[in-house]
Amino acid sequence: MLITVTRTGGFAGRESTAVLDTDCRADGAELERLAEAALSSEGPAGQGSVPDGFSYFVQVDGKLVQLQDPYLTEEQRKLIDAVLAEVV
Repeated sequence: MLITVTRTGGFAGRESTAVLDTDCRADGAELERLAEAALSSEGPAGQGSVPDGFSYFVQVDGKLVQLQDPYLTEEQRKLIDAVLAEVV
């Protein structure tokens, strides 16, 4: 499974993108579970953006969702942290 996360916004307004392939990882099954959970729930409805907050675009095998900090589920946050940890 190929997972791409793009983070935009924040105080500096910088953009970061990371791609993770679960096929080559020992924790691949757990990351795939997190990805499925992250795509199935978009967090609280009707929540707007927060000044200097981050927006995330998470793409998993062609499916794309936009998520907003601080309105992330626990699964979404874990997935985003794991993928963005791949940024060098």
